[in-house]
Amino acid sequence: MVFMDYQALYDEWLTSPCFDEATKAELRGISEEEKKDRFYTELEFGTAGLRGVIGAGLNRMNIYTVRKATQGLANYIIKAGEQKKGVAIAYDSRRMSPEFAKEAALCLAANGIKAYLFESLRPTPELSFAVRKLGCIAGINITASHNPPEYNGYKVYWEDGAQITPPHDKGIMAEVKAITDFSTLKTMQEDNARVANLFEIIGGAIDDAYIAELKKQVKNQDAIDEIQDQLTIVYTPLHGTGLGPVQRVLKDLGFEKVFIEPQQAIADGHFPTAPYPNPENPDAWELALKLAKEKDADLVLATDPDADRLGVYCKDTKSGEYVTFTGNMSAMLIAEYILGQKAANGSMPKNPVLVESIVSTDMAKAIAAAYNVELVEVLTGFKNIGEQMLKYEQNGDKNYVFGFEESYGCLPGTYARDKDAPAAVCMLCEVAAYLKSQGKTLWDGMIEMYEKYGYYREGIATMTLKGIDGAAQIQEIMNRARNAAPAKIGNFDVLAVRDYKADTRKDMKTGEVTATGLPGSNVLYYELSDNAWCCVRPSGTEPKIKFYVGVKGTSLEGADAELEELKAQVLKTFE
Repeated sequence: MVFMDYQALYDEWLTSPCFDEATKAELRGISEEEKKDRFYTELEFGTAGLRGVIGAGLNRMNIYTVRKATQGLANYIIKAGEQKKGVAIAYDSRRMSPEFAKEAALCLAANGIKAYLFESLRPTPELSFAVRKLGCIAGINITASHNPPEYNGYKVYWEDGAQITPPHDKGIMAEVKAITDFSTLKTMQEDNARVANLFEIIGGAIDDAYIAELKKQVKNQDAIDEIQDQLTIVYTPLHGTGLGPVQRVLKDLGFEKVFIEPQQAIADGHFPTAPYPNPENPDAWELALKLAKEKDADLVLATDPDADRLGVYCKDTKSGEYVTFTGNMSAMLIAEYILGQKAANGSMPKNPVLVESIVSTDMAKAIAAAYNVELVEVLTGFKNIGEQMLKYEQNGDKNYVFGFEESYGCLPGTYARDKDAPAAVCMLCEVAAYLKSQGKTLWDGMIEMYEKYGYYREGIATMTLKGIDGAAQIQEIMNRARNAAPAKIGNFDVLAVRDYKADTRKDMKTGEVTATGLPGSNVLYYELSDNAWCCVRPSGTEPKIKFYVGVKGTSLEGADAELEELKAQVLKTFE
């Protein structure tokens, strides 16, 4: 919602007794342009919850916008008659995360809903696990994932442990939107909430249970035992939440040569050594790679601040250099290993399923076919993988074996419903140990997979369009693309166009239109000649439009050159 009279809303925040003096003082010191940006719209509660810049105002993350989101969630839970189950709350290392988490807990308590608040920062996947373990109706995670330091966020999970999906997302959004008066938001004192048994601090017991689940994902402990004192691992949590669980589980599994990057081991929401704390960002790796060279590490690992994404570098013994892995590459190594081990030891379940997002690698199709495993595609966002897991759990007709998305996230087990970087660490270290026992590196293993299945390579091109006009520009690009599909993108013919908003797939040669079979979403997917593809979607968390592309080549160099050319042509086509 865009507010025409942002001045009146600004004045209301300055004069209303709802807002504290520190908030008012901050607002008095801002420029006219900043005033407009903070009040021309409200920070919208979307399908992923809230995400925005920390600060005072309607269009910012602060205790009041957090309280409003929580009140909306509480109203939804009460209307569903589920308030007795309680809500689990976790938070990461970002600025204001502890404060926002406590604010949410006390708002819930004031509404008669018990809040289970972690004693200190915890990874996102542990929150997903805790919701299921405690039998909660919902979960709240205070995190902005890998966004820059000025951001924070608020994610809502439902009782299955996945981020909210229909109908709950729309129901909660409606309740939040219906709140227009900040004076109606409830809160209470922590002491009173504790006395009423509506506020409980959790920690160690959930940690132990979560770590136990991670250790259960090991497929071949013998491989680890054989190599445990020979595999050298460097790890960085990028100032985030991953240090505790990663360090603990690697030790428990027996890995002896694990080195932690000391500066980035310190949890710090300012991210002093990694201003953009994303494992996809090469700058974030500088310190870890320096340590890796000192220790002659086999493997270099980094988790993002909320530890749901894992980035990987591996030493190429032929060149002596460290080679980066995309999220697709590391996921395929894990998938191939899990399916290979299950096939070898006879533990493959009946009707096994591998789940991936539509923008992930097509190599997954080849791997699934090789092991006679069903491949299911879902829309972008791990919550959609979680939704499939719930269906399989309820129906009992299929068995989830692995799920992943290209954005550095995967889940090897069913104990949680969100991507799990500590679990991915366990799996990749096990794969590395298994390969090292054969005299190979992870990179060698990846090349073997390319030779076996084809040189599938993927990448992303982006357009960043910030500010008030950015959203309109992004929508205009989508509308233009939707109304006039290109016949070619670069050297590739457009074979078919999937419009997930309209739920259509159009064969460009025959004109035949069929359904996509997936929920509505503002996404366009182009099936291209020679096993290439392109997918266009606005980012749900940043002011960007993303262009995902993929190719299949006959060599690494050839596929990479083809990929870069396609990325350039995609930007030219849609600009």
